[in-house]
Amino acid sequence: MTGGAQHRQAEAGARYDVFHTDCPARDVVDHVTSRWGVWVLISLRSSDLRFYELRQSIQGISEKMLAQTLRALVQDGLVWREVEPTTPPQVTYGLTEFGRDVGEPLTELFDRITRRLSPRSAG
Repeated sequence: MTGGAQHRQAEAGARYDVFHTDCPARDVVDHVTSRWGVWVLISLRSSDLRFYELRQSIQGISEKMLAQTLRALVQDGLVWREVEPTTPPQVTYGLTEFGRDVGEPLTELFDRITRRLSPRSAG
């Protein structure tokens, strides 16, 4: 799948001033680090998932928030979306190369945090 506009510009060697409010890279960072963006990228790290599978894997996210988060990540070129023309349509999501690249440090951060935390008792 093709990347978003921000990713294509970065590939062309464009430099961004991420501290400027009009910087397109800033939007991508905002989407990645949003409350749900991180979890979508981490959920898709191992395999492509359908919408309902993503919703089940990320406890606490509403359908509306998942749809909004996915829309932003697809637009940014981090996630691809494939619709199978069935009734009802089956929509599958996965990470683009850009999404894997961006998601890798998030996954490492998540793994480091979970290794350091003491296990909580179920309850």
